[in-house]
Amino acid sequence: MPDPQQLKQRIPLLHYLQQRHWTARPAARREEFVGLCPLHSDTRPSFYVNTRKNLFYCHGCGQGGDLIRFVELSEHLPFRQTLAFLQSQIAEAHVGGAMESTAAFYQLQLHRHPEAIHYLHRRGLHDAALIELLGIGYAPGGNLRRYLAGQGHSLDRLLDTGLINRQGRDTFCRRVIFPCRQNGHIVNLYGRSTGAAFPHRLLPRSKGGLFAWESVRRFDTVILVEGLFDLALLWQAGFRNTTCALGTHLTPEQFQQLTDRLDRWIYIVFDQDENHAGQQASHQLAKRLADAGLRVHLVPLPPGHDPNSYFVAGASAADFTRCLQLAHPL
Repeated sequence: MPDPQQLKQRIPLLHYLQQRHWTARPAARREEFVGLCPLHSDTRPSFYVNTRKNLFYCHGCGQGGDLIRFVELSEHLPFRQTLAFLQSQIAEAHVGGAMESTAAFYQLQLHRHPEAIHYLHRRGLHDAALIELLGIGYAPGGNLRRYLAGQGHSLDRLLDTGLINRQGRDTFCRRVIFPCRQNGHIVNLYGRSTGAAFPHRLLPRSKGGLFAWESVRRFDTVILVEGLFDLALLWQAGFRNTTCALGTHLTPEQFQQLTDRLDRWIYIVFDQDENHAGQQASHQLAKRLADAGLRVHLVPLPPGHDPNSYFVAGASAADFTRCLQLAHPL
C-alpha cells in the first residue's frame, strides 16, 4: 500500500486543487488561500487552504483535513482506494511529462528534416504559424530514447508510455506527429507515416476528447471531420470551428462533448469512400446526434475526396462554403 505521508509530500494540496481548476485568492494570512468550496454548492468563498500545514477547512460545510481526506470526499472513495487513486495520479503526471518532452523534441526535429516539411507541403499544409499552433512535429527515429533519458525519464517509464518499444526503438519512426491535448495536457500522440508503413499510429492509451475542443466548443456551428490533416487544412482555410474525432467512431466522452449544447449545429464531413464506409458512418452518427436533439447536416464532397484531398486538388474556402450550403439536414 502506498505510504500516505509520502503521497502528501509529493502532491501539495493547493497544487492538486489548482490542477482541478479551483480558483482562489490569498487570504489574510500569507500561507492561506480562500475560494468557493468544491465539496458543496458555495455562493461565497468559504474554503480555506493552509499551504504550510497542507490542510483545508470549509466554514460552509464544516469539512476539513488533508489531501487524502479531500480526495475521499470529492471522489467518494474509501481510504485504501484513495491512496491507489493518488498513486495513479503521480504515475499519470510522469507519463504526461514524458509526452510533453517528446512532443517538444519532435517539434524541434520538424525543421531539421526537409522530408518532413516536404510531406506537409504535399498534404497541402504550408502555414508556418498554424503548424506551430497545432504543435506538429516529426519523429525521424533513433534518437528519442537518448534525449528522454537525458531529461530524467527511465526506460521503464518510456516502455509504459509506449513511446519506446521493447527493442528500445522509437514507436513513432518517420512519422509526422500531432499532440492531442485535453485541458491543456497532452493525453496522446498521433503519428502519420510519411512512407510505406501503416499510416495511423496512436499510443496505447485513450485518444482523449475531440481535438482542440477547448477552442471549438464556443462556436454555435461545429464541423466534424475524421482526420487531423482534414482539420489542419480546414483551419488553414479559415474554418476554425472544425474538430476531429480521430476516426468515424466517437467515444462516449466525445459524443457527450458534442451534445453538451442542444442549440449547436453539427456539420459532418467524413471521407467519401468508394466502399461507402465513411458515408455509412456519417449517417449513423448523424442519426444518433439528431436523436439527442441536435441539428445535424451531412456535407457532400466530390466522390473519393475527404476535406484534405479536396483542398489539395485545388478547392478554395469558397468552394467548401458552397459544400456546407448544400449540406443535407437529417
